[in-house]
Amino acid sequence: MSLEFAKPSPLWWEDVPIGPAHPPLTEDLQADIAIVGAGFTGLWTAYYLKRLDPGLDVVVLEREHIGFGASGRNGGWCHPEYPLGLATLAFRHGEAAALRFQRAALDAVGEVGRVSEAEGIDCRYALGGRFIAARSALQAERARADVEEQHALGLGEEDVRYLDAAEARALTGMTNVLGASFMPRAAALQPALLVHGLARACERLGVRLFEATEATAIETGAVRFRSQGGAGTVRARTVLRATEGYTRDLAGEHRTLIPLYSLMIATEPLSDEQARSVGFQDRQLFADYGHMVIYGQRTTDGRVALGGRGAPYHFGSAIRPEFDQDEVVHGHLAKLLIDLFPELDGVRITHRWGGPLGVPRDWRPSVTYDRATALGHAGGYVGDGVALSNLAGRTLAELVLGRTSERTDLPWVQHRWPRWEPEPLRYVGVNTGLWLTRSADREEARTGRPSPRAKLGNRLRGKVA
Repeated sequence: MSLEFAKPSPLWWEDVPIGPAHPPLTEDLQADIAIVGAGFTGLWTAYYLKRLDPGLDVVVLEREHIGFGASGRNGGWCHPEYPLGLATLAFRHGEAAALRFQRAALDAVGEVGRVSEAEGIDCRYALGGRFIAARSALQAERARADVEEQHALGLGEEDVRYLDAAEARALTGMTNVLGASFMPRAAALQPALLVHGLARACERLGVRLFEATEATAIETGAVRFRSQGGAGTVRARTVLRATEGYTRDLAGEHRTLIPLYSLMIATEPLSDEQARSVGFQDRQLFADYGHMVIYGQRTTDGRVALGGRGAPYHFGSAIRPEFDQDEVVHGHLAKLLIDLFPELDGVRITHRWGGPLGVPRDWRPSVTYDRATALGHAGGYVGDGVALSNLAGRTLAELVLGRTSERTDLPWVQHRWPRWEPEPLRYVGVNTGLWLTRSADREEARTGRPSPRAKLGNRLRGKVA
């Protein structure tokens, strides 16, 4: 399967205007609240601030264009996953707190759909569920244990259930499927349409958006910025950061979050026969129980969009346009597509792209607001931000306004991230961890037994419970 003629940009961008649609900020400005970053987190926060207090003057600054980062490039997985799993939350905060978080995350999946409908955002939201396949006996054990663990922590069969081989194969023609876990409340969507629609909804509420405007420093009461038209300061009583993988560009934040790349491919529209061979007729999200993360969905125009981790971490937390293309990882995804769905052999890959995720040292997302400094931030979703950013934005808005709700004391609120190690330690550690994770999948396929490399790889990458 050739990647030679694949367009090197996100499939999702075909449906939205690319490039700044709002003017840059060129002079000093005063506002009640300044938000840095016009992705999901920044825009959801602005949206709920204006919903809760319509009189607020809210300004959002974006260095590139709306949805330029992970919000416009991701796999469209609107699902309620905590990056380290529900059991980690229960271990650290107790079962009751963990279950409340999971219920709030499940509600966020529905909230994205409700707001999209109310605001006329046609983001192609489809509540088909999330299917994680077990493609070996070892993965089947892992899937059963995963479901049993979630049930033990308080979720029911209506929240997540184990599918045996027959039930799983009724949903998909994916090869070697021995079982699966299935979560009904998860949705596929078109992320670029969602983020652009959300920006329009914010504007209708009176939010002021400025693109091509780079925040260079955030401090109490102010955001320093520069643009092609000039430089200056936005004065605001509250300043919020929503910059994810690009946080490393702000003064003093180089070791707060590191950018790890995730890459994707998309096929041409499938024939009816090919589509039947793939299955997932309700656009179920799909993945497997391998250690190296993969994720896919069926699009409304009949394609398969497939993504995966595995691209290297770049020294010094570097982010460059050329990193969006990786022959090895994109080639692996193309081979994986045929391994999963052999009937797609010969299907043309039309798009290939990538982008950085924001990864904290402990892999734990956070919503934080300091009332004394009136500074706050949210993020660190490690790729699970489509639904969690909605919950985060809603929560951050309530914290800023001093509201109390069932969200404002969830276990991720006021979580402080440890800083990443200086170079070259993080370069060596993260990339060694990635290599160990990849090799753990190969070892398990060969031996049929759990690989200790997976746990060591996670530890080196910072992914520890």
